[in-house]
Amino acid sequence: MRTLAMGLLCAAMIAVSAAAADKSHNSNVTVVFDQKVPNIPGKSMRGVLVEYGPGGFNPSHRHPKSAFIYATVIEGSVKSQVNGGEVKVYKTGEHWTEAPGDHHQVSANASKTEPAKLLAVFIVDTDETKLVYPDN
Repeated sequence: MRTLAMGLLCAAMIAVSAAAADKSHNSNVTVVFDQKVPNIPGKSMRGVLVEYGPGGFNPSHRHPKSAFIYATVIEGSVKSQVNGGEVKVYKTGEHWTEAPGDHHQVSANASKTEPAKLLAVFIVDTDETKLVYPDN
Protein backbone atom coordinates (compact mmCIF):
# COMPACT_ATOMS: atom_id res chain seq x y z
CA MET A 1 0.00 0.00 0.00
CA ARG A 2 2.85 2.36 0.83
CA THR A 3 4.47 1.69 -2.57
CA LEU A 4 1.16 2.49 -4.28
CA ALA A 5 0.85 5.74 -2.32
CA MET A 6 4.41 6.76 -3.22
CA GLY A 7 3.75 5.92 -6.87
CA LEU A 8 0.61 8.04 -6.90
CA LEU A 9 2.44 10.89 -5.20
CA CYS A 10 5.24 10.75 -7.82
CA ALA A 11 2.68 10.65 -10.62
CA ALA A 12 0.89 13.66 -9.16
CA MET A 13 4.16 15.58 -8.88
CA ILE A 14 5.02 14.82 -12.51
CA ALA A 15 1.50 15.79 -13.58
CA VAL A 16 1.70 19.11 -11.77
CA SER A 17 5.17 19.91 -13.12
CA ALA A 18 4.25 18.87 -16.67
CA ALA A 19 0.84 20.57 -16.76
CA ALA A 20 1.13 23.94 -18.38
CA ALA A 21 -1.44 26.47 -19.44
CA ASP A 22 -0.02 28.95 -21.90
CA LYS A 23 -2.55 31.73 -22.37
CA SER A 24 -0.37 33.54 -24.92
CA HIS A 25 -0.46 30.45 -27.16
CA ASN A 26 -4.06 29.45 -26.31
CA SER A 27 -2.99 25.92 -25.32
CA ASN A 28 -3.00 23.65 -22.29
CA VAL A 29 -0.89 20.52 -21.65
CA THR A 30 -1.79 18.03 -18.87
CA VAL A 31 -0.32 14.66 -17.91
CA VAL A 32 -3.41 12.43 -17.56
CA PHE A 33 -1.70 9.14 -16.68
CA ASP A 34 1.73 7.85 -15.69
CA GLN A 35 2.36 4.12 -15.42
CA LYS A 36 5.58 2.12 -15.20
CA VAL A 37 5.83 -0.50 -17.96
CA PRO A 38 6.11 -3.77 -16.00
CA ASN A 39 8.04 -5.74 -18.63
CA ILE A 40 10.44 -2.93 -19.59
CA PRO A 41 12.50 -1.96 -16.51
CA GLY A 42 13.21 1.76 -16.28
CA LYS A 43 10.46 2.77 -18.73
CA SER A 44 7.10 4.42 -18.15
CA MET A 45 4.09 5.19 -20.30
CA ARG A 46 2.67 8.69 -19.89
CA GLY A 47 -0.45 10.10 -21.47
CA VAL A 48 -0.42 13.81 -22.20
CA LEU A 49 -3.59 15.68 -23.16
CA VAL A 50 -2.87 18.71 -25.37
CA GLU A 51 -5.77 21.12 -25.71
CA TYR A 52 -5.75 23.96 -28.22
CA GLY A 53 -8.20 26.82 -28.29
CA PRO A 54 -9.06 28.30 -31.68
CA GLY A 55 -5.77 29.28 -33.33
CA GLY A 56 -3.80 27.82 -30.41
CA PHE A 57 -0.32 26.34 -30.76
CA ASN A 58 2.78 25.18 -28.92
CA PRO A 59 6.19 26.58 -29.86
CA SER A 60 8.76 24.45 -31.67
CA HIS A 61 10.24 21.87 -29.29
CA ARG A 62 11.89 18.52 -28.66
CA HIS A 63 11.08 15.77 -26.19
CA PRO A 64 13.46 13.69 -24.02
CA LYS A 65 15.95 11.63 -26.01
CA SER A 66 14.40 8.47 -24.54
CA ALA A 67 10.84 9.34 -25.65
CA PHE A 68 8.88 7.49 -28.32
CA ILE A 69 5.53 9.22 -28.88
CA TYR A 70 2.25 8.13 -30.45
CA ALA A 71 -0.13 11.08 -30.87
CA THR A 72 -3.83 10.77 -31.74
CA VAL A 73 -6.18 13.66 -32.50
CA ILE A 74 -9.27 13.22 -30.33
CA GLU A 75 -11.11 16.42 -31.32
CA GLY A 76 -10.85 18.84 -34.22
CA SER A 77 -7.83 19.12 -36.51
CA VAL A 78 -4.16 19.52 -35.61
CA LYS A 79 -1.26 20.76 -37.77
CA SER A 80 2.04 18.99 -37.18
CA GLN A 81 5.53 19.14 -38.66
CA VAL A 82 8.39 16.91 -37.51
CA ASN A 83 12.06 17.16 -38.58
CA GLY A 84 11.47 19.70 -41.36
CA GLY A 85 9.04 17.41 -43.17
CA GLU A 86 5.74 18.38 -44.69
CA VAL A 87 3.26 20.27 -42.50
CA LYS A 88 0.33 17.86 -42.23
CA VAL A 89 -3.18 18.32 -40.89
CA TYR A 90 -4.51 15.41 -38.83
CA LYS A 91 -8.24 15.10 -38.16
CA THR A 92 -10.10 13.36 -35.34
CA GLY A 93 -8.98 9.72 -35.16
CA GLU A 94 -5.76 10.22 -37.17
CA HIS A 95 -2.30 9.85 -35.63
CA TRP A 96 1.45 10.22 -36.06
CA THR A 97 4.56 9.06 -34.22
CA GLU A 98 7.70 10.80 -33.07
CA ALA A 99 10.94 8.89 -32.62
CA PRO A 100 13.51 9.67 -29.92
CA GLY A 101 15.34 12.89 -30.79
CA ASP A 102 12.76 14.18 -33.29
CA HIS A 103 12.25 17.94 -33.63
CA HIS A 104 8.56 18.93 -33.47
CA GLN A 105 8.52 22.24 -35.32
CA VAL A 106 4.77 22.79 -35.79
CA SER A 107 2.13 21.75 -33.27
CA ALA A 108 -1.05 23.78 -33.67
CA ASN A 109 -4.80 23.85 -34.00
CA ALA A 110 -5.65 23.84 -37.71
CA SER A 111 -8.79 25.90 -37.01
CA LYS A 112 -9.12 29.55 -36.04
CA THR A 113 -12.72 29.00 -34.83
CA GLU A 114 -12.96 25.51 -33.23
CA PRO A 115 -10.97 23.85 -30.40
CA ALA A 116 -8.74 20.81 -30.94
CA LYS A 117 -7.33 18.10 -28.65
CA LEU A 118 -4.76 15.38 -28.97
CA LEU A 119 -3.57 12.60 -26.71
CA ALA A 120 0.18 11.97 -26.87
CA VAL A 121 1.31 8.67 -25.35
CA PHE A 122 4.98 8.67 -24.36
CA ILE A 123 7.19 5.65 -23.72
CA VAL A 124 9.98 7.35 -21.79
CA ASP A 125 12.62 6.74 -19.12
CA THR A 126 10.83 6.54 -15.77
CA ASP A 127 13.20 9.04 -14.13
CA GLU A 128 12.55 11.68 -16.83
CA THR A 129 10.49 14.47 -15.27
CA LYS A 130 10.53 17.03 -18.10
CA LEU A 131 8.63 16.04 -21.25
CA VAL A 132 9.05 19.16 -23.40
CA TYR A 133 12.20 21.14 -24.26
CA PRO A 134 11.26 24.35 -26.12
CA ASP A 135 13.70 25.62 -28.75
CA ASN A 136 15.82 28.49 -27.52
